[in-house]
Amino acid sequence: MQPLYLAVGIGVLVAVVVDILWTTLWVDGGAGPLSGRLTTWIWRSLRTASNDHPRALSLAGPLILAFTLAMWIALLWLGWTMVFAGDETALVSAHTGAQADWSGRFYYVAYTMFTNGNGDYTPTTSGWEIASSFTTATGMAFVTLGVSYVLTVLGAVSEKRSFASDVTGLGERSEAFVRAGWTAEDEFRGLERPLESLATQLSVLADQHKAYPILHYYHSERATRASAMAVPVFDEALTVVRHGVSDDAQLNPTLVEDARSSVDSYLDTLGTAFIDPADDVPPRPELDRLQDDEIPTVQNDAFTDDVTALSGRRRKLLGIARADAREWPPLEE
Repeated sequence: MQPLYLAVGIGVLVAVVVDILWTTLWVDGGAGPLSGRLTTWIWRSLRTASNDHPRALSLAGPLILAFTLAMWIALLWLGWTMVFAGDETALVSAHTGAQADWSGRFYYVAYTMFTNGNGDYTPTTSGWEIASSFTTATGMAFVTLGVSYVLTVLGAVSEKRSFASDVTGLGERSEAFVRAGWTAEDEFRGLERPLESLATQLSVLADQHKAYPILHYYHSERATRASAMAVPVFDEALTVVRHGVSDDAQLNPTLVEDARSSVDSYLDTLGTAFIDPADDVPPRPELDRLQDDEIPTVQNDAFTDDVTALSGRRRKLLGIARADAREWPPLEE
């Protein structure tokens, strides 16, 4: 017996199984301890190596997903190999009766994890036969969970880009977003339906980001399809409507508060992706852009005071943009 190999193998298996279940099944848990750190390391390394080149960063999501799956396979493979190495007589060749060496154990675990075996090696006792059955079970379970995880993540990526396009389609700055909803009748009825729809989309997106933090690292080459830009634009537009527009021209406050709560849910997901607030505060929206369209606004001093009170929230929004290698707000409208 080799108790050290057996203990190491069991430890590796426990760690990887916990990480797989944590990442794929625990909705409120975010990424597992292993996959979460791997994700952050790949993203930061890619940013450093590419100098934040958009095309290179657009590969981050697929690379992280592929490396996560590869890590799970490798650790399962290694763990079971170490377990079978815990007893030198656990496996023997079906042809010669010789004990399996390291290459034989790796080979046996590889085909046992994803098939029922080909008979080249065979376990010597009932205990090792049961261990072989568990090897196959973990392999099949990994395939099922892995495929489901990939499909769910890719579907969520499409939804986050759809949300970003809907927001930036109304305006790539918060002021433009607000101006797009101002009608000839001097009211914001043009924003009511889009605001309600966007709030619903963002609530779903927030739940998806909490369950699958890898979504934060799916970088779009085009800023107009990046949720890291769309969420700040959306929330700043709500700030402009809530604090910058005169009381007699206010949008339905219930819609505004509901949309604001959707942003709150999204901001709560930042910790799962190790995204920190920025050290500085972004420039406040410019009411002059609204006044040019004859939208009634409050005094600049009053608006500045209200926006200053939201500095903590706005630092989080800037942190989202910078974590995605974006500049926000954009220099030009």
